Amino acid sequence: MGFLTDFFAFHPSQEPPGWMNSMFTAWATASGIHVTPETALQTSAVFACILVLAESVASLPLAVFRRLDARSKEKAPEHPLYERLHNQPNPEMTSFEFRETLMGHLGGWGNAYADIQIDGRGRVAALWPLLPNKIERIARENGELIYHYRVPDSAGGEVRKLRGELVFHLRGLGSNGIVGYSPIQLHRQAIGLAQAAETFGAALFKNGARPAVVLEHPGELGIEAQGRLRESWEAMHMGLENAHRMAILEEGMKLHEIGIPPDDAQFLQTRKFQVNEIARIYRIPPHLIGDLEHATFSNIEHQAIEFVVHTLRPWLVKWEQAIWSKLLLPRERSEFFAEFNVDGLLRGDIASRYTAYSTGRNGGWLSRNDIREKENMNPIPGGDDYLTPLNMTQLNALDTDSGIPADPRRRQARAGSGRGQADARNFNSEEAERQALVEEVVEFLMRNRRQTTDQENSRIGAAAQSGNGRH
Repeated sequence: MGFLTDFFAFHPSQEPPGWMNSMFTAWATASGIHVTPETALQTSAVFACILVLAESVASLPLAVFRRLDARSKEKAPEHPLYERLHNQPNPEMTSFEFRETLMGHLGGWGNAYADIQIDGRGRVAALWPLLPNKIERIARENGELIYHYRVPDSAGGEVRKLRGELVFHLRGLGSNGIVGYSPIQLHRQAIGLAQAAETFGAALFKNGARPAVVLEHPGELGIEAQGRLRESWEAMHMGLENAHRMAILEEGMKLHEIGIPPDDAQFLQTRKFQVNEIARIYRIPPHLIGDLEHATFSNIEHQAIEFVVHTLRPWLVKWEQAIWSKLLLPRERSEFFAEFNVDGLLRGDIASRYTAYSTGRNGGWLSRNDIREKENMNPIPGGDDYLTPLNMTQLNALDTDSGIPADPRRRQARAGSGRGQADARNFNSEEAERQALVEEVVEFLMRNRRQTTDQENSRIGAAAQSGNGRH
């Protein structure tokens, strides 16, 4: 390690050790709302976006594969990591729950952590999620990243040091490659505005959907009299249960409304815009979180495909590469890898799927059992055959002179395969027979065509004579 790295315990391109402290405090906003990853979930749009990401990643099949060659692979269910990723990462969680939890952490904090438990052979025995707000510091000690994790109070509350090689760390976008930005912290103003608008609406309806009022008294009231008047007014007219009750003003008092009406404050427009603003943060198509204002039957399918390609795929690549680097042994990385299957999200409607299956089946790259597997159906006997279109052939099977499909025996005769003059005579004899057969077929077709032409001319002549006779 260099001098600067030893001095700072971090590479100069990274921030000092205390850079994570601000991630786990409440962040003030201009709207007066303090936002944290936990309180942000109280905003329906934030919760919906994180839920869509978490459930989408958690529901996709995740398996370990073995490379057979540069173009082939097969599932490796015998690998110990297959059970951890596909079925059960630890005794208390399913694979769905584990991935859903970590994606929820990524959506709120921009980072997700899991404790890696290994067996005696150095392989993954269990994966346990770690709370991201309990990671107090990440430092480099003796050339290795060390995660300072504060355990829950029920377990003592002390800070434990976790070796980096035993922490499964998923990072969002960041500046140093060690930790990701929290989307909640970066966009706290937008989220705070959405919460402020919601709080304003709740207070407005609590007040009977009426703005604040001022009672004007012609005389001078003491402090006690003002208090009694305020309490009496609020008891009679505050709250939904007192909405639209008649107010009786005594002693010449007057009622004045103050504040901006909701229409003038564009209350509904603000709330609607903030839904799209938050969806933009997470790159979620609005229709997936219940906003169908701009969704149509012609574009909603393409929006779903764009969600898979541009939103889900980057997260899936992060998962796959983190699994490869942290959960596989170094000697296994050239042979094994983990991969998500997104075919189910890209299938489209039933008409589109069946059209694609028909193209693949007729084109020769899908068998009946391949199609049945994609439709979650059991294979059938004899369903592994592949069709070959009769009107197509391989390019290397064409005769280079004539451009027509070449007889393999003819190519062998031209190449001098060593079969002798007998094979050449047999080939010439069969070639002559084939040529004679072709000539007979052509003559037959031409004769039929001439007969058809003669009959058509006779019919036209007869019709012309019939017409002249009538005149």
